[in-house]
Amino acid sequence: MATDLVPEVDRPAAKVSRRAPAPKRRRRTRPLWQDVLRYRWLYLLLLPGLVYFLVFKYLPMYGLTIAFKDYVPFLGYSGSEWVGLKHFEELFTGPDFGRLMGNTMLLALLTIVFIFPAPVVVALLLNELRVNVVKRSVQSLIYIPHFLSWTIVASLTYLLFSVDFGVIANWIHGLVGGQKTDYVAQADWFRPLIVAQLLWKQTGWGTIIYLAALAGVDSQLYEAARVDGAGRWRQFWHITLPSIAPTVVIMAILTSGNLLDSGFEQIWLMTTSLNRDVADVFDTFVYSIGITQGAFSYATAVGLFKGLVGVVLIFGSNFLAKRLGQRGLF
Repeated sequence: MATDLVPEVDRPAAKVSRRAPAPKRRRRTRPLWQDVLRYRWLYLLLLPGLVYFLVFKYLPMYGLTIAFKDYVPFLGYSGSEWVGLKHFEELFTGPDFGRLMGNTMLLALLTIVFIFPAPVVVALLLNELRVNVVKRSVQSLIYIPHFLSWTIVASLTYLLFSVDFGVIANWIHGLVGGQKTDYVAQADWFRPLIVAQLLWKQTGWGTIIYLAALAGVDSQLYEAARVDGAGRWRQFWHITLPSIAPTVVIMAILTSGNLLDSGFEQIWLMTTSLNRDVADVFDTFVYSIGITQGAFSYATAVGLFKGLVGVVLIFGSNFLAKRLGQRGLF
């Protein structure tokens, strides 16, 4: 009879595994033209952008066919003789390819080492400023050089570093003594001047994106870190850097596609007869061989090669970013 007083224990019912039904696709209730008509003003706003890309980006791609032809302007695209990969073979086996690739890649390496990290460092330093007046004043001062043309930047460089009337060149000569150094014309000083110009002109403008990323960091994270006893360095290392890491990765991917774009205007304005061996890059070579000498097909082949390398670098850096656990560009 004692067993009757023991409550019965409910046994769990057997689980029945059922697969969730697949969501049904929503059928279009009205035809496509009605949606277009309904949102016609939005599509009308989209139209100028589509026309721009069609006319100035996609249609000119047909001109790349002259890289595989012996282009003659009087015969046109269709009438010129097809030569296949002849111009690419001349490029890769010619005497100029090694020098052009070396100069371009060296400038690209200097861009990666000095130009790309500079906006990140400046943005982090500006973010640590607590006096808004000083912060805004510094931001305005470093933004201004971006709006100056490369012609003005090159002219200022000549005024500062020229052997005849350069202010900085004469000041250095007064301190060191000896024979005056022509910083503008000498090949040894070409790349340092290019890097200095890029740092002065582009760093301030590049900080805008990183300052915007820093402004989006939740302030409660810093408050919680201070409560836990974290100092400024630990807050920077564990909160600030991880917060802007996705932005840095995206900008790195975009920068990788332009590594071979050394900047025609800047290089051309700083090129002299004494530093031409180290100043010639693909951009200036395309202008020299294509415009001044009329080798349109060969110049197009050089430009197409440079563009294909840029595409490979973008896809490669995007793939590498995903393998490292970051969000890629696409």
